[in-house]
Amino acid sequence: MTTAEARRAPVVPGLWAIVGFLVCVELASGVLQGYYTPIFSDIADHLGVADADVNWFEAAQLILSALVVPLLARLGDLIGHRNVLLISTAVTALGSWMLAFAPSFTTFLIGWAFQGAYVVWLPLEIAIIHRRTAASGHQALLTRRAAAFLVAALEIGVIIGAVTSGALVEATSMTFLLTLPAIVVTACFFVIWFGIEDVRGASSGGVDLPGLGLITLTLGLVMGGLIVIRLQGTESLLAWGLIVAGLLSLVPFIRFEAGLAEPLIDVRLFARPAQWPIQLTAFLFGMSVLGAQIPLSTFARTDPDEAGYGLGAGAGFVSTLIALYVITLVIGALSLPLVVRLVGPRGALITGCLLVALGYGLFLPFHASTVQALINMGIAGLGSGALVAALPAAAADAAPPERTGFATGMTNATKTIGGAIASAVFAIALSATGSLDDPTEGHAALGGYLTVWGVCAAAAVVAALALLVIPKSPEGPA
Repeated sequence: MTTAEARRAPVVPGLWAIVGFLVCVELASGVLQGYYTPIFSDIADHLGVADADVNWFEAAQLILSALVVPLLARLGDLIGHRNVLLISTAVTALGSWMLAFAPSFTTFLIGWAFQGAYVVWLPLEIAIIHRRTAASGHQALLTRRAAAFLVAALEIGVIIGAVTSGALVEATSMTFLLTLPAIVVTACFFVIWFGIEDVRGASSGGVDLPGLGLITLTLGLVMGGLIVIRLQGTESLLAWGLIVAGLLSLVPFIRFEAGLAEPLIDVRLFARPAQWPIQLTAFLFGMSVLGAQIPLSTFARTDPDEAGYGLGAGAGFVSTLIALYVITLVIGALSLPLVVRLVGPRGALITGCLLVALGYGLFLPFHASTVQALINMGIAGLGSGALVAALPAAAADAAPPERTGFATGMTNATKTIGGAIASAVFAIALSATGSLDDPTEGHAALGGYLTVWGVCAAAAVVAALALLVIPKSPEGPA
């Protein structure tokens, strides 16, 4: 194949129409991820709870997300990725409507957990595109290009959601405000129904319910232990007992799954040299992209006259910081095909990791001004955008056709688990009074923030080293 032929986009009839419909879905996903952040305090007032209680929303959604992604990804390989995309959208819509009309904190918490089903959307979309391009001769190339557009749509949706809720919160009732994302998700259900073709799954067998039970036990114990650490501190014997029990439960789980022909978690696929570095990278990437956002916000809002550090910024600057980060995510995602053309698929992943490491590493010496914070987050955002787009596509490329849904879905599952673990670890690192939940009790030590940034940078470097194990792809140009 000549260089000109490699650069010429192969034609797959109907592909970009499907991508267009999926772009609408990712816009809705972005709205969900950006819409609620500016109004969390208003939601707390609406429910009559303290701001600190909002932290339970994140915990509930992360736990559910980590549990449902393997199940839904497996179902996608069995009954078709489009059908499971419909199911997950329906569950997300149910959760979104529950939020709008929740009469109590408990109901809102349940609805928030249900809404977490959206985390499987992007992996399922990547799997749909990967299957649709199977006969093109450029499957990996086209999947990466489509993934870049989907991630760009996701991040644009984040900006739209954040700006919309922030503009409307003072002008309308909370019930009406919360119905808007529910309407968006409900519309997505019909976009998928009419826009995406129904193709049965390529895998055989059934759902591994015993495996689902074992992984639920493992994640439940570990996440339970981390939550107890947030509540009781690192001295809690109960917390560490739960974590150790959860880790030990992995032994029978791995043995059981390895003995099945059609397991829920394909541990043999995980062990492949082309697959485990991708999943490990997703786990380590989750620490920064999901776990470091609250610390960055609290650092920016801290008054340097009181704490001796911080930017003393208002909510407006924090919104600017988030917007810049999201914009750089979009640029990073859209630049992925070009980067792959220059350094290959593996090189693009490594480049993304190194940019994340550089961005957070720069926070260690340079964190005294808003300009420094903006530059650091911009660099990290470029790498993060590339990784968000590249990881599912790389996982699909390294998996057999009947397991693409599982492979792409697990990148989100491992990323979520990494974010959940990092969230607890960072809460401990930043805690001046045993809890990050009540900042009025005292400011965290600067060393806590240095720990957060150091962990994020180190995790990205470890991921880059792990990716060196991946065999070079024969389809390097994009």
